[in-house]
Amino acid sequence: MAEGGGAAAPGGESLLFLTDEQLRKAIEAMYFAYRGFTADPDRILGDLEYGRAHHRAVHFIHRAPGTTVNNLLHILGVTKQSLNRVLRTLIEDGLVESRIGARDKRERHLYLTEKGEALEAELSTAQRARMRDAFRHAGPEAVAGFRTVLEAMMDPEMRRHFNRLKESGT
Repeated sequence: MAEGGGAAAPGGESLLFLTDEQLRKAIEAMYFAYRGFTADPDRILGDLEYGRAHHRAVHFIHRAPGTTVNNLLHILGVTKQSLNRVLRTLIEDGLVESRIGARDKRERHLYLTEKGEALEAELSTAQRARMRDAFRHAGPEAVAGFRTVLEAMMDPEMRRHFNRLKESGT
C-alpha cells in the first residue's frame, strides 16, 4: 500500500482510492486556496476599479506579447462582448496597445504598454510570493504532484494552450 491510501499497480501505475469525503475536503481546500491566491491581486485591482478578468487579460498578454484577440478569447473562455469591455478599459487607461496585423488587417495584436507591464509585475510578484512560500512549505515532491494534478484537471484544449505557453519559455 502506497502512502496516502494508494496501492502500486502493475506497470508502475499507482491507484489512488479516495472517499467522497476526502474529495470534498480537497475541493474545499482548492476554493479557499484560490481565495488566498487572488486576495493580493484583488486588492491591487480594486484600487484601480478592475476585476479578475482584467488581471487574466493582462497576465496572458504579458505571457504572449502580440497575441490576437481571438487567441485571448480561446484562452480566457469568455464572450467576445465581455473581452471587448475589458480590453476597451485597458486600452483607454493606457495599459494595453492594440495593433493591426501585418498579414491580416482584420487581426488585432495585443501588447502591454510600460504602464501595463508595471501592473502585471505588481500583480504577479504578489502571486509568486504566495506560491513560493507554499511550495517551500510543501517541498519538491508535493510541488511536482500539485503540477501533475493541475495539468490532469485541464480540459484537452486548455492543456494545449498551457503546453504552448510552457514551451515558449517566457
